[in-house]
Amino acid sequence: MAGRIVIVAYRPKPGCGEALRALAREHLTILKTRSLVTDRPPVLMAARDGTVVEVFEWRSREAIESAHSDPAILALWERYAAVCDYLPLANLPEASDLFAEFTPFS
Repeated sequence: MAGRIVIVAYRPKPGCGEALRALAREHLTILKTRSLVTDRPPVLMAARDGTVVEVFEWRSREAIESAHSDPAILALWERYAAVCDYLPLANLPEASDLFAEFTPFS
């Protein structure tokens, strides 16, 4: 069972930037309580337009699949849907730079 590192971009809905940042800070804690992610520390950062970019490691492909039927995780994803839209990394201007730079969360 190999871990799966993912990179995801969350664009905040108008007026929801701080709520999104707060949710991103607690995201992995919730996934850890469900044993869905590894102990690898996540990386949280922001694009120039305020989009939050997160890098983290799922425990396995099976963990990803099980998240889609876990009521606690589905509730977490509903909270995300209320404050942001998911977008492909390619939609971020930084993604076209040879060395994509982002601002780390403090």
